Amino acid sequence: MKMSSVSSEGNSRIKGCDEKGTRQMSPSSTSHDMDERLREIKALMLKLAAGHRFERLGAIVQEHLFTGGKRLRARLALSSTDALGAPPNTAIGWAAACELLHNATLVHDDLQDSDPVRRGHFTVWVRHGQAQAINAGDLLLMLPYLALEHVDCEDGTRWRLTQAIAKRAEATVRGQSLEMCLLDSGQWDWQSYEEASCGKTSALMALPVQGAALLAGRPVPLACALADAFTPLGLLFQIQDDILDLFGDKGRGEPGGDVREGRISALVSKHLEHNPSDQEWLIGLLAKPREETSEQDIQAVANTFRESGALKSVLEHIIRIEESVLASEVLLEEAKLRAVAIHLIERSLEPIRHLLEVHSS
Repeated sequence: MKMSSVSSEGNSRIKGCDEKGTRQMSPSSTSHDMDERLREIKALMLKLAAGHRFERLGAIVQEHLFTGGKRLRARLALSSTDALGAPPNTAIGWAAACELLHNATLVHDDLQDSDPVRRGHFTVWVRHGQAQAINAGDLLLMLPYLALEHVDCEDGTRWRLTQAIAKRAEATVRGQSLEMCLLDSGQWDWQSYEEASCGKTSALMALPVQGAALLAGRPVPLACALADAFTPLGLLFQIQDDILDLFGDKGRGEPGGDVREGRISALVSKHLEHNPSDQEWLIGLLAKPREETSEQDIQAVANTFRESGALKSVLEHIIRIEESVLASEVLLEEAKLRAVAIHLIERSLEPIRHLLEVHSS
């Protein structure tokens, strides 16, 4: 199986023409002022976090937002509004709404997983305590709706954007809850992993596209279909994040955070699928308290996943996801949005490019 298809086919399509001869543009080439618009988005998010007066909670949220991140959802919102022809004065507010919702999930996720570091900085709960981390995440959950006040559109469209935020946020929370139950419930199969991951990650990958389509005047069913075409990329992103946890750098201070947290990752699911006799050892290790999980434990798990073929299996699954997205009929009808999807795949997989290249040789 060709393991590096995204680096060869993806790059050639973004920079040149696709198989139909349609000129393909990367999202960065559709707007030369991407960086400037990202600064506008950041300024709006900080303004909304501050509220009408200086107080501690607003400062905590601002502090979290200043840690940066890839701004992947904001970039996707900007690129999608460009690709679908939405009015330019709608993009900043919509992108800010998507990015604020994503950051809400990060603050709560760090607390639930007891992660001390994100983006190279101490997380909110470490700096300010668990109670204030809950407050910060809750505030960030409310701010996307205030961001919609900065989207210049008709009230009917704003209501549909509100619905989209609420429904995708609901799916995200349900996915997060399901993921937290996988270990204790014995749901270690791939289907359960995929259901949890798609809920947790895919919903917020689809949301920016759905809103962009609505703002561009696409009918609601088509806007949902275009957004749903991006949902597999949420699973792709989650799988690469699981790989990065053991075989790369997630900016969390130390490798193996998923193992320490007792999380059923893509690697765990695939390994147990093909090596059920390892269940007692691996699940027992995942069930250990975080502070009792040693560096030797982490290295043993990483070595086992390499040798058992679990790593190779999840890399192959990533390529199958990529191929399915590129074959999407609804995206084939929207060439510029399809180029956005290709660019997103390339950006998402860059941290594990070295592994894809090794396994393609």
